[in-house]
Amino acid sequence: MAETVVLSGGGTAGHINPALALAEVLRERGCDVYFAGTPDGIEARLVPAAGLSYQAFEASGFDRAHPATLVRGVRKIAKSTKWAKAWFDTIKPDVVVGFGGYVCIPVSRAAEQMGIPVVLHEQNSVMGMANRYLAKRAAAVCLTYEDTAGNDAASARTHVTGNPVRQAVTTATRDEGLALYGIPDDARVLLVFGGSLGARHINQAIARLKDDLLLRPDLHVVQITGPRELAATEEALALTDDQQARWHVLGYQDRMPETLACADAIVSRAGATSLAEIAARCIPAILVPYPFATGDHQTHNAAEYVAAGAAAMIADGDLDTPAFPQLVFDLVDDAGTRDAMRAAARSLDAADAASALADIVLDVA
Repeated sequence: MAETVVLSGGGTAGHINPALALAEVLRERGCDVYFAGTPDGIEARLVPAAGLSYQAFEASGFDRAHPATLVRGVRKIAKSTKWAKAWFDTIKPDVVVGFGGYVCIPVSRAAEQMGIPVVLHEQNSVMGMANRYLAKRAAAVCLTYEDTAGNDAASARTHVTGNPVRQAVTTATRDEGLALYGIPDDARVLLVFGGSLGARHINQAIARLKDDLLLRPDLHVVQITGPRELAATEEALALTDDQQARWHVLGYQDRMPETLACADAIVSRAGATSLAEIAARCIPAILVPYPFATGDHQTHNAAEYVAAGAAAMIADGDLDTPAFPQLVFDLVDDAGTRDAMRAAARSLDAADAASALADIVLDVA
């Protein structure tokens, strides 16, 4: 009989895309897969679009400076735990897999109370709050990085699987990406993005380089600003009609596999999922870790990749110095640098993380 698996995660695409990658493998292996997220999070759009059955539960974090938010958060978790148990009575899951985000807490607590095993996956090099809270009782804790900070699970229950990447990321073709943006076959493509929520400082720093970058007649820039930063970025760029033909600005892009496939170089944050997808495509990159990430985990995420020579890294605080344009222009103009980074990325070839994680999930189930 096919196993029934509930996946849970929320907050950012960094929690959702690895879950969707696992769902692809589990469904190929004949499992029934459900997803538990929040009513209004990004997962409420991405998961149904991937064809998965979706159930929403309320969950929220809290601000230590405002105790009332803790009370509200605890109440939401208690209520959602009750509703998750009622849902489980209907679908009878064999295992629950949490990918981070507050919604994992009531879903995983409901599973624990009903004797359903819980598997956790941590994408970052510093464990998030929800996973840290749940790890002590989880049947298995799966990590992207061996030295992940904050993992209190026993070593016998800890596994290093890597970070799952959706199949579309590796199968999309350059021609598909170029066609998506109407870019000629012989163009160079610089992709700039800051993760699903965007990155204001990166947007500003790249906008200042517009005139210099557009001096390269074969260069196209694809800039994904994040929904909240689109208007400000468009104002800063002030693109003419002619410039818009080579500078493609979007607030958000659902078709990242094709977008990545056509990129010759990237400027991006170092979120775990972004980095995993960049690595899967072996794309030369300049990584700009988000400076306020918990435990500076984006810097730690990128460290191995940068040390291998597969990317360069610059601190967010240095984006306004001459070092940043120098890195960008060197990466765009020097084919030898890009070739060396691609070769270094290939040398880091990791095991299929989605399949490795699926093996553990089904073993636990």
